[in-house]
Order: sequence, then structure tokens, then C-alpha cells
Amino acid sequence: MSKINDDPNKFKISIILGFIEHISIIGLTIMLFIVFNQYNVILGIIWTIFRTGEALIYIYNEIKYWELLNISRQYSITSGAEKESVSILGRNLLQSKFRRYTLAMILFSVGTLAYSILFITNELGNVIPPFIGWIGIFASVSFGLGNILRFVKANYEGLAIMAIGGLLVILFESIIGVWLLFYGRT
Repeated sequence: MSKINDDPNKFKISIILGFIEHISIIGLTIMLFIVFNQYNVILGIIWTIFRTGEALIYIYNEIKYWELLNISRQYSITSGAEKESVSILGRNLLQSKFRRYTLAMILFSVGTLAYSILFITNELGNVIPPFIGWIGIFASVSFGLGNILRFVKANYEGLAIMAIGGLLVILFESIIGVWLLFYGRT
């Protein structure tokens, strides 16, 4: 709480940048649906629903996170038992944010799986080669499984599956982004 009070403007800027990022996810999702729905509209709808749901959860998290500004101000002017009560309120807010974040990661995994399946089941070789789809499938399944286990069992760490899935997600997103920018043709 005291770190937020040290420089509340940094905290506000981070939340605003988060909003921009999450709105960009929705925009990218819609653009990719427009480009790829001709190949498989059902997978495109799944992608759009789940990735938009992910972004909306993130936006909700940012709105709830903004409440930490008020909580941190209150924390700085209180003492004793009241200070502890305010601290608990802040921890509870962060803990519920973590649960919503895990749910958003599950939605991300389902959406990514849908498009990865599209990439390998359709003749998209001139746009997206199948190997990128396979990376996406491995990434979404491992990352999604780790997050499902963490969501169901709150104290589940699953570091190995989460680390592998997370690295594969970064690899997948990087490769598909570079490929679409420089090599993809529709």
C-alpha cells in the first residue's frame, strides 16, 4: 500500500496502459476474425468470444485495481487495528484479482487453441504455415491445463507446466506476429 502512495501517478499510468492493451486485444481479435472467418467461422467465433472475454476480464481487473488508490490513501492515514483492516481489504482485492486473471488465462488458452486448430486444419500455408498452429496447440493446451489446475486447486503451483506453457505462448505469439507482418499473404 505504501508503494502506491509513494508515486500514485505511476500506478495510474500503469492502469491506463493496461486499459489500452486490453482494448487492443479486443481490436486484434475482431481484425483476425474478419481475416480468417472465411476458413472456419465456428473456430473464428470461438476465438472471438474467448479472447474478447479474456480482455473484458482484464478490463474489469483494472477497474477493481483502481480501488487500491483509495485503499492505499486510507492505509497511509490510519494506524493500529484499522490499518490492519485496510491492509486485509487490499490483500482480498488482490487475491480476487488473481482468480479472475487465472480465469482470463483459461479463456486465452481456449481462444488460442481454436485459432491454432484453424491454422493446421485449413489450407493456410500461404498465410500461416501449419508448424505455427502446432506450436499454438502445444502452448494453449499446456498453459491452459496449468491455469485450470491453478483455478480449481487454489494452492496449485504447477510451475513446470506453467513455465513450459508460458514460454510456448510467448514463442507462438512472437512467431505468428512476425509471420503475419512479413510473410503472410491472403
